[in-house]
Amino acid sequence: MSISNPEFSQSSIMRPVSVTGMGSHAHASVSALVLAAIGVVFGDIGTSPLYALKECFSPEHGIPYSADAVLGIISMIFWSLILIVTVKYVVFVLRADNNGEGGVLSLMALAMRSTRAERHRFTAILLMLGALGACMLLGESVITPAISVLSAVEGLEVITPDLKRYVIPITLVIVVILFYVQSYGTAAVGRLFGPIMLIWFGALAVFGITNIAQNPLVLKAVSPYYAANFIYEHALLAYVVMGSVVLSVTGVEALYLDMGHFGRKPVRLAWLLVTLPALLANYFGQGALLLSHPEAIENPFFLMIPQALLWPMVILATAATVIASQAVISGAYSLANQGILLGFLPRMQILHTSDTERGQIYMPMVNWLLLALVIFTVIQFKESGNLAAAYGISVTTTMMITTTMLAVVMYNEWKIKPVFVVLLVGMFFVVDFSFWTANLIKVKDGGWYPLGLGAICFLMLTTWYKGRRLLRERVIADSIRLPDFVSALLAHPPHRVEGTAVFLTAHIDFVPVALLHNLKHNRVLHERVIFLKLSIWDVPYVRDEERLTVSELGGNVFVVRAVHGFKETPDINRVLSLLEQQHGMTIDLSDTSFFLARDTIVPSNLPGMAVWRERLFAWMMQNAAKPSDFFRIPPNRVVELGTKIEI
Repeated sequence: MSISNPEFSQSSIMRPVSVTGMGSHAHASVSALVLAAIGVVFGDIGTSPLYALKECFSPEHGIPYSADAVLGIISMIFWSLILIVTVKYVVFVLRADNNGEGGVLSLMALAMRSTRAERHRFTAILLMLGALGACMLLGESVITPAISVLSAVEGLEVITPDLKRYVIPITLVIVVILFYVQSYGTAAVGRLFGPIMLIWFGALAVFGITNIAQNPLVLKAVSPYYAANFIYEHALLAYVVMGSVVLSVTGVEALYLDMGHFGRKPVRLAWLLVTLPALLANYFGQGALLLSHPEAIENPFFLMIPQALLWPMVILATAATVIASQAVISGAYSLANQGILLGFLPRMQILHTSDTERGQIYMPMVNWLLLALVIFTVIQFKESGNLAAAYGISVTTTMMITTTMLAVVMYNEWKIKPVFVVLLVGMFFVVDFSFWTANLIKVKDGGWYPLGLGAICFLMLTTWYKGRRLLRERVIADSIRLPDFVSALLAHPPHRVEGTAVFLTAHIDFVPVALLHNLKHNRVLHERVIFLKLSIWDVPYVRDEERLTVSELGGNVFVVRAVHGFKETPDINRVLSLLEQQHGMTIDLSDTSFFLARDTIVPSNLPGMAVWRERLFAWMMQNAAKPSDFFRIPPNRVVELGTKIEI
């Protein structure tokens, strides 16, 4: 199935396609991939001990301190890590890969394909869920750097309260440097991520076990009785505190989103052998500290560390949070790139920062927008605790969306009996919904922020998607069918000139406007004419052997359909190279002209969208990257012909 993206494709192409993950994990050892996954995938969830338990006992919740309360909350964290991360994501969600790739948009595409959704009214719901999930993840890319770096630098306050006034300035400096170096790529720095995070998780485990040894009573929290008893005894307070307990599973979507980079097995091994044991040891260690020293609730993570090691741990924690931030920033680039190819976002400049790793990209517009939002977030919220409510809503909304689309895949793709789907997904959904509603209570305390970001992002995505569909319908309604036009044209051909003309078109069955303008103004037809359509399929990658379909209309006029996956960036030079290799069509760039239509949108009262949304769409279209830049067409070989279209 072809994703309905009028930017690149016009119709579904219902033939089998061979795909391959194309990831670097194909030739790497499992141990090396496990180490790399520890560095990239688990940075976010691996830094949650910095703030999760402290936020659970925030004075705003009004939870009276008691040993039962400590055991109850530690038990809730324990079972959240087991049920949500280990059972739901590691066991089930990681199975829902789209030809080796994960993430909410991959899951959306898989759910649509398994449902044959292009003929089903459920299409719109799946598309909207995918767009909303992407918006929440992009919002998380704003909040993660802010809350993670803030929580690490706040360790300075534990060393001496006099350093408190430096927390925000230091955080801002770190954030600015982090975003500034993005254009250089992450390949070199990425090699350090794994070892640094391995040291971080080792430190979490060591300090946790040390404190557990001083008060092993905390291990009783493994029993779900303590979580259930706490919920029973303090129903309302327990419901409120669930909004903070969910902070222990932040970053869980990264397990799924980054699966394509490392493979399912390394991600699972990294979680089960390193990350989960270290996190559990640290949370239980913090609980043991609170049982012995209730006053440590001010900052249980840093207060569990010996005074002599505080400075090294602040530095290590800062490094870990920078790595966690780097992972979500890279994820934002990948998500935005997928959104462009799936038709949710306008074209943007995409720079590849590695010659060997196709997934390492840099998007300047996304980078600087994220930086501005992160700076605003740090200045607005000032403390990591103030961001906790904002963080929780982003995470829980995405978790619910993932659960919903997982149910579709389990039923349609895996053919699991409905009763088992209902029971299993129902259990996941009850937990997700409980966490989500618990965070909604905190809307006025900061939850408004991700909801606002998500609403703006969702408006932009849906406006672009619907606007492109309306534009496509308008163009098709006024178009001439290509085969009939070419036959009539060749019967009485205009003067033909040397060289090759390539007309990029999103509507392979209809005459491109650029051709009509060229014939009208120049009254010539090139010696060889190629109508090129770029299609995006709902698979991540497409093999070169399956990429091209070529047909001839006669008179040296060809129709070429080039297929790409939603994790690939269409490249005209690569397409031309494959035409020569596979079909013997030698194309000399110095003798080739590329004709593109530059649409100018004119908002009107025609049926479709509200006029204000049409104006927003027109603005987005005007500010989108030029097709010649996006498709890497040599700028001196491009001819752009403008046209005005009312929608």
